[in-house]
Amino acid sequence: MLSDIQQQSWHDNGYFLIRSFVPPQIGQDMLQRVVDISRNAARKQPTAGAEGVLVTPEQNLRRQGEAQANSADRAELQVSKIFRLHRDKVFRKFIESPAILEIGRSLLQSELDCFLSQFIFKNPGAWGQPWHQDGYYFPFDRSPQVGLWLAVTEATIDNGCLWVLPGSHRDVIHQHVPDRRPNANIGYVEIVDQDFSSAVAVTMAPGDLLVFHSHLMHRSKDNLSDNLRAAMVYHIASHGTLDQSEQPTPVNDWMPLPVR
Repeated sequence: MLSDIQQQSWHDNGYFLIRSFVPPQIGQDMLQRVVDISRNAARKQPTAGAEGVLVTPEQNLRRQGEAQANSADRAELQVSKIFRLHRDKVFRKFIESPAILEIGRSLLQSELDCFLSQFIFKNPGAWGQPWHQDGYYFPFDRSPQVGLWLAVTEATIDNGCLWVLPGSHRDVIHQHVPDRRPNANIGYVEIVDQDFSSAVAVTMAPGDLLVFHSHLMHRSKDNLSDNLRAAMVYHIASHGTLDQSEQPTPVNDWMPLPVR
């Protein structure tokens, strides 16, 4: 069950943070898996058990030479995100864990579907993602959805941790415009009609979990450090939610989660 503090933070702020939710080794196992997937993809080889994943490149890195763009042995240094991971056994174990299912059921008061998963590589020099609401990408027949952001490595202000705008989950989905920076990553959009002066940084240690509402406005800044800032993110919805978009996005993959 969620604690009173967690329930109050969800209601008031649109998110809550659980420190040391899992041992850091869980994230390291995930990292090793996506490194293998990245390198196999660069060699145009499949990874057994990870069929259907989508690997997207990072458009902006500070040190392209060090990334060795043509080397499959370090292909992960050129990756931005890997989508559609939640059917892979390493990642499925986490999203189907009793603790995660209890969080989702408590918040949504229903059985659950996982419809989106992404491993985020934020290599040194990678740009952050502008202010947005995840619900902008989710034209579904009901809301909210719940985001589960697991820190794989330390997330600091220097390496581009998340920033959130507490209470913004009470807003409707705002207008989003394409990311105005030249050469921005594919799919990046931003909110430009909001005062973000009361935003707060969410610094995290490996194994910490951020649980957040799909209307919560959030962003990340550039990775100014020399180290990777990695995270694994899942999005869950009430079971039976329908995608009402004319052309459903290819990154979504609807999978029912275990029932009680």
